[in-house]
Amino acid sequence: MKVVAFSGSARRGGNTALLLGRVLAALEAEGIETELVELAGKKAQGCTVCLKCRETLDRRCHGRDDFINECIVKMDEADGVLIGSPVYFADVSPETKALIDRAGYVARANKGMMERKVGAGVVAVRRAGAMHALDTITHFFLLLQMVIPGASYWALGIGGPPGAVESDEEGLRAMDTLGANIAWLLRATADRR
Repeated sequence: MKVVAFSGSARRGGNTALLLGRVLAALEAEGIETELVELAGKKAQGCTVCLKCRETLDRRCHGRDDFINECIVKMDEADGVLIGSPVYFADVSPETKALIDRAGYVARANKGMMERKVGAGVVAVRRAGAMHALDTITHFFLLLQMVIPGASYWALGIGGPPGAVESDEEGLRAMDTLGANIAWLLRATADRR
């Protein structure tokens, strides 16, 4: 079993990546293979709604040729998907939105591509807007008929400057619980996907 996590932060190794790393560490402790993919510094363009994915049905985006295509392949191959984003003006980052829109179009065009995979969102926030950003990610998973586990609290960490989320004890506990719950859910549903 494998879980791939996408950090939609423009900062490599920032708070979003730290939170995702905490979830991945909990998964690795449970024997689950993991991978962290950071969109920072990569070309990640939004969807053009060319609808070529609906014509080709090859599980790829044909409207853009950038790093998001590699991410879609990784999502397709994984059993579980984590999407993490910092909060930008009460929502996800542009990189995260590009990933959601393009992967969403491709997955909806290719029936069954993401159905019943495990998906969870993680948000890094300085002060406000976390719930809206988390809802954006969660709605992506729900629309694709993915299964979403809970945590001990909302899957968010509070901290502004890089590294500050490591002081959010409640947020870190939520990441640990989320990782354990993802591992349990992957095992419980392994024969049903």
